[in-house]
Amino acid sequence: MGLSYSFLRQTFPLEKTKFTIDDIPDLNGKVAIVTGGSTGIGKETVKGLLLHNAKVYILTRNKEKTEHAIAELKDLTGHEAQFVSCDLADLVSVKHAAEEFTSKEKELYILINNAGVLNPPIEQLTAQGYDLQLGTNALGHFYLTKLLLPTLLSTVNHSGHKVRVVNVSSVGHLFGTLDFDTFRDTPARRKLTPSAGYGQSKFANIVLAAEFTRRYSDQGIVTTSAHPGAIISEIFRHWHPVTAGIMGLFLSPPSMGALTPLYAATSPETENLGGKYFVPWARLGEPLKATQDPKLGQDFWEWCEEQVKDI
Repeated sequence: MGLSYSFLRQTFPLEKTKFTIDDIPDLNGKVAIVTGGSTGIGKETVKGLLLHNAKVYILTRNKEKTEHAIAELKDLTGHEAQFVSCDLADLVSVKHAAEEFTSKEKELYILINNAGVLNPPIEQLTAQGYDLQLGTNALGHFYLTKLLLPTLLSTVNHSGHKVRVVNVSSVGHLFGTLDFDTFRDTPARRKLTPSAGYGQSKFANIVLAAEFTRRYSDQGIVTTSAHPGAIISEIFRHWHPVTAGIMGLFLSPPSMGALTPLYAATSPETENLGGKYFVPWARLGEPLKATQDPKLGQDFWEWCEEQVKDI
């Protein structure tokens, strides 16, 4: 039982999904952002939104790959997503992406913070010198969401409807914590295993979703976190090919991985579940209790604010 049992239940769910792409309501007139939406889970997430008439912006750093994905998705859905350049490992790039988006759109109903990196070489850091996993998966998304807050809030005020923010987390958070001494390239960070660093970044995603909920739920922003499942994805690109090949035998396709984030982002059932954590397939789960600590949430929020204040 304990962590091992929770890990297995969240990784290999016994239940069949009760939520499918067909259950997404009509999103005509709704603007959405999906980070990392050119491949894997992100691409399938964009597909689900486009199929239900949302206007979707894909934020990625690779223009050529994203334009190819946009063309494929248009053939499949009849709708064309939009590209905005955004490197989450560079806070300046994140700022430019938010500025480009807000120059084009005045409303934002759905923000899915999906992009991520898993187990990169320990030497790799963000442009501003943060641990690549923590900096990309958590801090980069924090800054993007912060910059888009005025648009999210004005959308609530103008439309009278709630808006959704989904932080895509991972079952890996079960083995994480927040060690502030490892966020930059310190001796403590160098002792972290890549998997521990990943767990920390995904732990951070849930902490931030809980803290955003404390701060903005009464203003109509529904912020949740979601573990998409054990999914075949490019996120395993830093793994040894043999390990990745073996893992691939047990993983689910990206189309399944998109279900839980889409459920959190679009279902009427989740509209009043801000701060909650969802697991495969599209059901409520229980994150580590420590992720819900208000003091930790405040401390991490304040740390994030300090990092981005001069960008």
